[in-house]
Amino acid sequence: MTDDHDLLRLVTAADMARAKIVLVGDSTMAPHSGGGGAFCAKHVKSSVACVNAGRGGRSTRSYRQEGSWDIALAEARVPGDRATYVLIQFGHNDQSSQPERWTDETIEFPANLRRFVGDVRGAGAIPVLVTPLTRRDFKDGRLKNTLASWSDQVRGVAKALDVPLVDLNALSARQVQEMGAEMATKLAQEPPSDTELAAARAG
Repeated sequence: MTDDHDLLRLVTAADMARAKIVLVGDSTMAPHSGGGGAFCAKHVKSSVACVNAGRGGRSTRSYRQEGSWDIALAEARVPGDRATYVLIQFGHNDQSSQPERWTDETIEFPANLRRFVGDVRGAGAIPVLVTPLTRRDFKDGRLKNTLASWSDQVRGVAKALDVPLVDLNALSARQVQEMGAEMATKLAQEPPSDTELAAARAG
């Protein structure tokens, strides 16, 4: 008969080790407003810890300045995990006209991403860059991908620093265009108003 001590000996430290994913980003990643919650709940095995540190309304500048990045990085430093991956997605609020959010597209934005990557690697974790989720802006039936050039900046940093890349912008833009303006309204958090639905039907 096997007692508790025997069972503990049968389970090695390697078996107990788990992986961890830390999600970093804006409202399109954050709990209750973005896709991060569904990702953690439905697409991560029980052997993987999933921490959603996304915050609505944040840019690569404000996320760091307000201290949210320190919290995410502390999670990345926690020992005992087999591997820790930090998925980083920004862009929407870096375009903002609000000075505390706005970043320069070709200078500050990629510099901030590079700094994130360096911090994650310094913490002993693995950075993964994610291009920003597309907006559902249409004109004459065609998607206006307002984040296309910002996504190029993310791709450039990923290539230069040899960082894994999830090209969410390309994937989501293609799917939203296939759906069309009217069907894409179903992706909104709230049902569209009659005016919004009429505009979508008109393309």
